[in-house]
Amino acid sequence: MRVKSLNINNLRNIESTQISLSPCLNCFIGDNGAGKTSVLEAIAVLSKGRSFRSGQISSLIGPAGKSFQVVASTESQSGESDQMGMERGSDHWSARHNGQDVTQLSELTQLLPHVLLEPSSHTLVSGPPDGRRKYLDWGVFHVEHSFLTLWRRYNRVLKQRNAALRQTNVMVVESLDPQFAALGEQLHQAREQHAILLHNILQQKLSLFNETLEGIALSYRKGWSGESLDEAVQNSRPRDIERGATGPGPHKADLYLTLDGVSAKERLSRGEQKALTAAMMMAQAELICLSGEKPILLLDDLSSELDEAHMKNVLAAGLSLGVQIWITGTAMTPALTACEAEYKVFHVEHGCVSEYGASAA
Repeated sequence: MRVKSLNINNLRNIESTQISLSPCLNCFIGDNGAGKTSVLEAIAVLSKGRSFRSGQISSLIGPAGKSFQVVASTESQSGESDQMGMERGSDHWSARHNGQDVTQLSELTQLLPHVLLEPSSHTLVSGPPDGRRKYLDWGVFHVEHSFLTLWRRYNRVLKQRNAALRQTNVMVVESLDPQFAALGEQLHQAREQHAILLHNILQQKLSLFNETLEGIALSYRKGWSGESLDEAVQNSRPRDIERGATGPGPHKADLYLTLDGVSAKERLSRGEQKALTAAMMMAQAELICLSGEKPILLLDDLSSELDEAHMKNVLAAGLSLGVQIWITGTAMTPALTACEAEYKVFHVEHGCVSEYGASAA
């Protein structure tokens, strides 16, 4: 998937802009606060319905109205052209794909996959399990589209079970447990299979980013002890009723990262954690590519997170996959100018985006 053109209206400080993009590399250069990240946000919002910077939609809406609009013309790997757009306000949204109304945001997510690397991404390694579950689920969804339905069904039953636990309604809890266990096992199996593939691809990426990462192992912890979730749920039921929340299950799962058997977040420096995060994102991008559609690679302020050598490796890895890359920065760095690929350079200032340079290898 690549974006051929993008229209943005009233998103943060971008009043109105239209951008024609390179199929390979697109560099957005400007001072801090100029609006560079907002361009990347526009694609993320069109794909996921929300920003990677803020959970508040109201913070994305500019001063020129009560909503923002993002419209993209895209081309798939098979050469099919599409047009998709979204208007979103604080309390409403609407979207269209090729002139037809979109009823679920997941439709756009499936059409416009992306992988994001930005300054807070290192919390994938150092942060709590929730972030790693989201990373894993995002990848599984793009490889196996039926996963979203399964994920929603599991979380709906989990919510119902927790409500019954808080009300100490043992009869309802017992009636929900067989379905909860069955859906949980299915969710676990889908994640586990994906985690194995991720581990194998990650091993090929680690040495590109840092030699000290070559001992890194990625394993999936399912969120309960023992073989059967059904048995774990039955054993945990009295304790769950006492605390009013479900203990065992894939909602407690984690991707466990170790270096020579020691927790990676305890063993690695901040710089090594950033390098590992970059390797994990590139492994995810490759796995999505193997499913048949190439994601867009969004790299926000990469030069503040990685040195020139690692930046060059990220760009080379992305270009070797044939993905479209969008990158922001305060200046063109040697890693960017040395890229052997067609690229466009856009200057961003006070929310205005203008093309001012292009090159071909």
